[in-house]
Amino acid sequence: MNWRVTALFGVMCLALVGVLYKGFGRNPHEVPFMLKGQKAPGFTLQSLDSGQRVSLEQLKGRPVVVNFWASWCGPCQSEHPVLEWGAKQFGTQAQFLGVVFEDTDDNARAFLSRFGASFPQLSDPRSRMAVDYGVAGVPETYFIDTQGTIRGKHVGPIDPQTLAGWIKDLSAAAPTAQQ
Repeated sequence: MNWRVTALFGVMCLALVGVLYKGFGRNPHEVPFMLKGQKAPGFTLQSLDSGQRVSLEQLKGRPVVVNFWASWCGPCQSEHPVLEWGAKQFGTQAQFLGVVFEDTDDNARAFLSRFGASFPQLSDPRSRMAVDYGVAGVPETYFIDTQGTIRGKHVGPIDPQTLAGWIKDLSAAAPTAQQ
């Protein structure tokens, strides 16, 4: 009977080692992203400032950076200057869009009057776009190539280096006039 206990203990140790081995090297905060490499879900939303309708279809042929944010989100406040910088720095290479998540238009406008709005900000009143994109929380930033394919997303506040890297990747993937 003693050898059975020893064997069971050995099997349990091997199982534990297997679980630990599989878990090492993975970011425990990383959320699986099922839309990577898929066509970006289409949308038509109203701009907060002009009231104009903006659709993904209108932007076809241009890389698009979509940031979901809210006025009540502390990390969004720290991230916003990076997005403002990015839109000014890379606005000729990609179209930046902000999408208000689970917030009121009035609160969003007050936020933008304090922090700036150099790129279009869109209202998603029933969070339909956010659901289509699988937004789990804010801030989240999605990167869409010229073909309308989601290349990736960044969860949490984005920093200038990461944003610049994504723009470089999107620009490198864009077809040239000679192709």
